[in-house]
Amino acid sequence: MNLIDKNREYNMPFLTMMTILLVYQLVGELIVLSLDLPVPGPVVGMLLLLLSLMIKNPFAVQLEVSTGFLLSHLSLLFIPAGVGVMVHLVRLQQEWLAISIALIVSTVLGLLVTAWSMMAICKLLNWKKAQS
Repeated sequence: MNLIDKNREYNMPFLTMMTILLVYQLVGELIVLSLDLPVPGPVVGMLLLLLSLMIKNPFAVQLEVSTGFLLSHLSLLFIPAGVGVMVHLVRLQQEWLAISIALIVSTVLGLLVTAWSMMAICKLLNWKKAQS
């Protein structure tokens, strides 16, 4: 039994769920523009979506079905990026060293921050378990 059959009462059409995701992104953009925040609008929208999912569990089940379909076709979303790389191939050849260094440094920093965050969350969760 797959997820769609198991949660049939929670199913929403794919287009409806995509619209909801885009509305969260739009609201995030509007908040960033109105408050002049130095954060991308989709990030704020994603945080609002996270809060909604934490508050309303049936919404999470509905979203899971539709986003599962989106994630199964995620590779199609990389085609425009690949075309963009081909369009700017000359510039990439000219600035390959700076781009390579930026990619390596940002990847290492991202991994370190992720590891540090995970360790901090694990300590916090173990601390809460010890108190209860």
